[in-house]
Amino acid sequence: MKTVIQRVSKASVTVDGKVISSIGNGLLVLLGIEEADGKEDIEWLAQKTANLRIFNDEHGIMNRSVMEVNGDIIVVSQFTLHAQTKKGNRPSYIKAAKPDVATPIYDEFVKVLEQKTRKKVGTGVFGADMKVELLNDGPVTITMDTKNKE
Repeated sequence: MKTVIQRVSKASVTVDGKVISSIGNGLLVLLGIEEADGKEDIEWLAQKTANLRIFNDEHGIMNRSVMEVNGDIIVVSQFTLHAQTKKGNRPSYIKAAKPDVATPIYDEFVKVLEQKTRKKVGTGVFGADMKVELLNDGPVTITMDTKNKE
């Protein structure tokens, strides 16, 4: 699983002209899933996301998690995070999981993240044409990959 996590002042997801998820202060998580991803990836990534200390404390130092600042989270599926661009100019998405594999993993990730944060997590619509708006706060943008845990 690959993610791009952005600390936001606000974010929303719109599908067919209707806002389906909207948050203020919190995290926008773009999530890419590949065929090899499983329960261990879900657990590790949900734990890291919930506890990532990228919010400022009273001294202006990034030392608080989304839970500690009572922030919200939106998770949006994004297969393009698995783009391979080595050959040519047209990206290949061969490593991205097909919807029948990716959808249950996406759903489980959201469920585990909700359990860890004890809050409802907003979502996009898997496979839909989504319009994602955000105001990146900082800017703070973190990438994580469960196959390369740095």
